[in-house]
Amino acid sequence: MPGPEDATVDAISVRDLCKGYASREGCVEALRQISFNVKEGEFVAIVGPSGCGKSTLLKILAGVLSPSTGAANLRGTPIDGPRRDIGVVFQSPVLFPWRSVLENVLLPVDVQRIGGDRYRELALELLSLVGLREFAQRYPRELSGGMQQRVAITRALIHDPAVLLMDEPFGALDAMTREQMNLELQRIWLERRKTVLFITHSIPEAVFLADRVLVMTPRPGRIVDAVTVEIPRPRPLEAMNLPEFGTMVGLIRARFHAKGGLDA
Repeated sequence: MPGPEDATVDAISVRDLCKGYASREGCVEALRQISFNVKEGEFVAIVGPSGCGKSTLLKILAGVLSPSTGAANLRGTPIDGPRRDIGVVFQSPVLFPWRSVLENVLLPVDVQRIGGDRYRELALELLSLVGLREFAQRYPRELSGGMQQRVAITRALIHDPAVLLMDEPFGALDAMTREQMNLELQRIWLERRKTVLFITHSIPEAVFLADRVLVMTPRPGRIVDAVTVEIPRPRPLEAMNLPEFGTMVGLIRARFHAKGGLDA
């Protein structure tokens, strides 16, 4: 398998991907002719209105769903089922209440039966990275929503995935916590430089976090634009007040030709 040092192979490559579902009214087309690449270490966000197929696309990349036609590759090899080199973070942290924070982080390696002292030390190192090492023996009920989501991100990183897929991970958080989590995720990404594909309804969140923003249409979802974000990192929250930030947000919003399709 090609490694990250092979600059000729993208981390993610999607070509002419389509997805349809059978219904009483016939075939419902969720995705149409999706094509894009994500480079190694790149942070790419995808925005689009509700029901446009963003989560369907992420499930295909996670190996949970199969495309109707087309192809999705990870480092040059087909994604044809769940893979250990793909980490996924959902909107809900999905933590087991009877497991401690540390045990929740170690869940993937326990399931794969590859655990050991090496992974325990790595888990504690990652918890330190997200500022939660002192909470390692606590339980999810003792954590705030933002802290729980940090545990979920740590769990997704424990097996050192090639790609991190994030499906609106901060959508259920209040506005202030969401802003802090954006800063936290940016900091983690700057330290780890994982390849990230980030789904969100929020255009400002996408522009704040991403190197590039892919814009999807209403169903059937198609990618109609790719906006490069050239604001220097690390980006403070005040970057949202910059003229160029507002210009990019406006450019993306204009692609939908209707208000209310996405969060402001």
